[in-house]
Amino acid sequence: MDHHSYRAGTGASCLPASAGLGLKLQHAEDILATRPALGFVEIHAENFMVDGGPRHYYLSRLREHYALSVHGVGLSLGGMDPLNEEHLARLARLVQRYQPEAVSEHLAWAGHGGRFLNDLLPLPYTPASLQRLCDHIDRVQQVLGRPILLENPATYVRFAESSLDEADFIYEAVRRSGCGLLLDVNNVYVSAVNHRLDAQSYIATLPLDRVGEVHLAGFDEQQDDSGAPLLIDHHGSPVAEPVWALYQWLLERTGPLPTLLERDNNVPALNELLAETGHIHRLLAEAGQKERRHA
Repeated sequence: MDHHSYRAGTGASCLPASAGLGLKLQHAEDILATRPALGFVEIHAENFMVDGGPRHYYLSRLREHYALSVHGVGLSLGGMDPLNEEHLARLARLVQRYQPEAVSEHLAWAGHGGRFLNDLLPLPYTPASLQRLCDHIDRVQQVLGRPILLENPATYVRFAESSLDEADFIYEAVRRSGCGLLLDVNNVYVSAVNHRLDAQSYIATLPLDRVGEVHLAGFDEQQDDSGAPLLIDHHGSPVAEPVWALYQWLLERTGPLPTLLERDNNVPALNELLAETGHIHRLLAEAGQKERRHA
């Protein structure tokens, strides 16, 4: 496949540089009634791979007012098996139906030997796994007719056989495949704490000109067997202060970026989530002002 078929960076995302919110059906009526100041909403693709029902009823109405990001969790881009073509076809039908401004997937694997595992699992960072990942991204982009965004993972273990650093691996995957980057700042912070890495150095290594979307979420703090902090990316709490600080540091280097607030567990009332998206708006506005002053 011609790696120059797709334009990277903004070509992989047309989302507005604003705050977005992961869509939960219990909030759909309130969002439609009050039309909060959101730049976009995001759905998990697998929750909408059906023909009809209430999910599509609400999404069709919301699509009239908001930009849309479709975030997949089941393609298993990093897996050793060939892509599930039936799953990819369902994703293509969803994308064709709603024409979202961005489509994204995880740097992870979720199935092996024809069995699907309900998890996002890490992979070794080797030349062979890099080539396999790029081949899978190429196939997805070929079927969808558009570039996708690749999300950096939150990890808890590292493979002894890895010969590439994670950030370098991601950089190469984006460069070779022509996809964009979904930069999950919470995932960076979680991995940095777990593996005793410098989060800012990690981010600085990534192709920041290819970032088409940012994710922010909460983590859970536990301890490993040695008593050291072990962070779990659980999307069940507000964004933590060090993640806000890392996000602000990122914006100082990139300017405003489309930024999603994720909350998938312990989901609170809409107003509580909108307080956090309001903070995102303020940080984006500050970054925009700084960018204009230095232009």
